[in-house]
Amino acid sequence: MSGPSRIRLGVNVDHVATVRNARGGRHPDPLRAALAAIAAGADGITAHLREDRRHIVDEDIRRLKAEITKPLNFEMAATPEMLAIALATKPHAACLVPEKRTERTTEGGLDVVAQKATLGPAIEALRKASIRVSLFIAADPRQIETAASLGAPVIEIHTGAWCEAIMQGNRAEAQTEWRRIDDGARLAKSLGLEVHAGHGLDYATAEQIAALPEIVELNIGHFLIGEAIFEGLPETIRRMRAAMERGRAKVLAR
Repeated sequence: MSGPSRIRLGVNVDHVATVRNARGGRHPDPLRAALAAIAAGADGITAHLREDRRHIVDEDIRRLKAEITKPLNFEMAATPEMLAIALATKPHAACLVPEKRTERTTEGGLDVVAQKATLGPAIEALRKASIRVSLFIAADPRQIETAASLGAPVIEIHTGAWCEAIMQGNRAEAQTEWRRIDDGARLAKSLGLEVHAGHGLDYATAEQIAALPEIVELNIGHFLIGEAIFEGLPETIRRMRAAMERGRAKVLAR
């Protein structure tokens, strides 16, 4: 599948670095994983440089930017330290996310309504450096509208609550969260925003969400790296691409 209807896959390599850092040294190498993912069909690579450097470290970001052949999406908190690194590195994109030292993973969307005053200057600085800015937010109308007002060209909808409800077998909650995502994607598109999605997605949920025509990119990491232990990373990427394309085919069949 090609052309504007094709949905992009961004592969997050954070947890390759998690495994490496558990023992120290250089193995497994996030750059090697990124290159393998691209060879298998990934459209871009995502890496989150956290304040505590628990997985990705500064040298990973430098090497990824220098050596991968697809866009680098630099996930970051909107702090002076991370802003300086982004402006020096000049990745293709910067996705602003919330970050707490004690969390295992990003637990929710960025509260752009409450943080509007601090996010505005960061967004402006990144845009002036020709770095595409996205905001990782819940599919909440106020958050989406505020993101648009701040001049961020892209939002990434946090899909974690929907995926968690499905995993727990809570059908009512899953349906409620799905409606929020569907409505949020349509609202964002109507406001001129490019819409991405991610967090907690697996083959089945990626296939389902790929059927939303407003969503043009999925960013997936933990599931892919976990499945790669059993199937190998290239096969895992190919299976994910196939699932996404099955979902996208439903858009074209309407």
